[in-house]
Amino acid sequence: MSQPAMAVSTRQTANIVLLGVSMAHLLNDAMQNAVPAVFPIFQQSLHLSYAQIGWVAFTLNITASILQPLIGYYTDRKPMPGLLPLGMVFTLLGMIGLAISPGLGMLLLSAALIGIGSSVLHPESSRVAHLVAGSGKGLAQSVFQVGGNTGQALAPLMVAFIITPQGQHGFLWFTLLAVCGIIIQWYVGRWYGEHMQLRAASGKKAVAVSGSERHFSRGFIIFVLAILIVLLFSKFVYIASMTGYYSFYFMEKYGLSLERAQVSLFALQFAGMVGTLLGGPLADKFGRKRIIWFSIAGTAPFSLWLPYAGPIGSILLCLAIGAILMSGFSVIIVYAQEMLPGQVGMISGLFFGLSFGMGGLGSVLLGSMMDHTGVAPMIKICAFLPLLGILAFLLPKDARIMGRSQEA
Repeated sequence: MSQPAMAVSTRQTANIVLLGVSMAHLLNDAMQNAVPAVFPIFQQSLHLSYAQIGWVAFTLNITASILQPLIGYYTDRKPMPGLLPLGMVFTLLGMIGLAISPGLGMLLLSAALIGIGSSVLHPESSRVAHLVAGSGKGLAQSVFQVGGNTGQALAPLMVAFIITPQGQHGFLWFTLLAVCGIIIQWYVGRWYGEHMQLRAASGKKAVAVSGSERHFSRGFIIFVLAILIVLLFSKFVYIASMTGYYSFYFMEKYGLSLERAQVSLFALQFAGMVGTLLGGPLADKFGRKRIIWFSIAGTAPFSLWLPYAGPIGSILLCLAIGAILMSGFSVIIVYAQEMLPGQVGMISGLFFGLSFGMGGLGSVLLGSMMDHTGVAPMIKICAFLPLLGILAFLLPKDARIMGRSQEA
């Protein structure tokens, strides 16, 4: 086979693998986001308080928050392709547990299993996306991330049409998604293993971790990461307030059904899918810092308006919020990866882990406060969180990050 033909074949295989990790991300996030979307059903069937619901969300998210950076840090040094299908096995067990949970204890265990599955998928699949990206790392990360956002968008509809009519036992249908995920991740893991063997045979090595530290001072790295973490806090605590509790606010204010409330959440997640897909290419064209700033602060006018909009207006505002707010997460990850080029897995695990941890902690705090103040006041307070996006002005310019990254 000629070299051009081999190059085309290699690129086609890489594209298939990228679509595979994106599809696995879709399945994982669809199953994971069905859990907070079904909180009203758990509250009624298991007689849970808002605080107990918050603990379920906390368990789901904190499990992934703690494990993801640890897994990413370890596999930066020792890649483990076999972890990819194994992560989906944990998610499969979690889905079965949700379907048969008789009380809070089993519910917490099932949430933990799903969190473990996510803690494996995100850093390892993100690393695979990074490997197949070539020069289009922003686009590849967006393709990977848009799979997750698509799953998040589908979760409310799955809840409305599968779980709501059948109750908890509807989660048994989600086991089919988990089995599909295991098959996809097995294929991706096989490619990943072969790729790492070829790299080892050709003598290629990953960029040394110390390479970035020679070019950036510890204080600089801490400063940039701190800003990015604050931006993640504003994004994911706000998202937690929407996915976990906006349904309660919607039903309480307008006296409408859970199914109607899910339409607004679907609009939020669907628009987020579109925003994520556009975020990477727009960042490549206009700069990562600009898109990061716009993705958070640009959400504020719409989030502040949302608590006062009617049922139709809420759908339109959720479309705007989702498209803008979701556009920046993949860009933040690539921005941090370029700053620390030898720690792709650790950075992916850290930021995905923080996103889950902040969302989980936010759910617990919000649920506890709502038990005392009611849902409406907290939803209105959370609407101010996107204003923290103005801190993105303090981030270094793209040229400084990318230039030093290329030197490393």
